[in-house]
Amino acid sequence: MSFSFALEAVDWTHMGTRINRHLAETGNCSRREADRLIEAGKVFINGRRAVLGDIVEEGDEVRIGEKLASEKQKKVYLAFHKPIGVITTMDRNGTDTIMQALHKARGKLPKERIFPVGRLDVASAGLILFTNDSDLADRLLRSIGEHEKEYLVEVDKPVTDAALKAMRVGINILGRPTLPAKAERVSERVFSLTIIEGRNRQIRRMCHAVGLEVVRLKRVRILNVELGTLKKGAWRYLTPEEIAELKRIVLKK
Repeated sequence: MSFSFALEAVDWTHMGTRINRHLAETGNCSRREADRLIEAGKVFINGRRAVLGDIVEEGDEVRIGEKLASEKQKKVYLAFHKPIGVITTMDRNGTDTIMQALHKARGKLPKERIFPVGRLDVASAGLILFTNDSDLADRLLRSIGEHEKEYLVEVDKPVTDAALKAMRVGINILGRPTLPAKAERVSERVFSLTIIEGRNRQIRRMCHAVGLEVVRLKRVRILNVELGTLKKGAWRYLTPEEIAELKRIVLKK
């Protein structure tokens, strides 16, 4: 007995895009934020309330509340020096938010809607990346144990060799040990710490566990992007070389 199957040709170029990816690619928000907006019932496709996993086809009208989602935008990448006291949130009704701080900075910002990649707690300063590249942002945030973030840490007591060794090996916080870190003394009470994860208040908890309290904490590098001499509250575009290397590392290109 023989069977024959007729396979219809599928035009894969018109299969559409998942709603969270569509919102990210059009520069409205990150995929994570898109998921939150969808779950909150604030996203609509052709007048119908969207659900997670919905597909957007060419010509569909997508709205966030009453706002029409914009068309696809060019990719933008910025480095920003977050000052102490600024809260890393996209809450438009909040005060002292990172978006407010960014818009107060000198220089004309791009017209594309951008969002911060990750966060720094309100008492910390330093480097934060902004982009509308959702693929890069999502992979950078989700890849634990791969992507280095370097900090300068000033503490209230002299830094001992034992404290540095403990950080290099791993310190038990929040019920499990931290991944091995790079820790080097800079001065009596200042050391550099490079970690490859980002748990809640991780560095402050690590310091507390070895009898130290953080006085100042500043992030000075994310992968290949360095804070350098960028002043507090200022921003700059990433160079083409920085963008290419960042994509090579994060997207494995």
